[in-house]
Amino acid sequence: MNKADTLVWVIYDVSDDSIRNKISKACKNKGLQRVQKSAFLGKLNRNQIDELKIFCEDSISEEDSVYIFPMCEDDFRKVKLIGRGFDRKLINDELKALVV
Repeated sequence: MNKADTLVWVIYDVSDDSIRNKISKACKNKGLQRVQKSAFLGKLNRNQIDELKIFCEDSISEEDSVYIFPMCEDDFRKVKLIGRGFDRKLINDELKALVV
């Protein structure tokens, strides 16, 4: 990952299975890691964020929602986790270092 990359959360609520699968696949194709059923986390550059935003805008219906939250690593380390947390088998070493 390069210095211009930003840590981002992508969280979505999409009712149609095929559209939801497309959003999931788009997140995976950008290198994001699934951390919950409808939540991905990873680092993207500005262009990748914009591409994902446009893809989602073109894909979802008015009833659906997709959130793309940029977050600095210092703020990410302050996140309070209650419950089970991330499946460490699903996330890469770089993200594991952030969630320790």
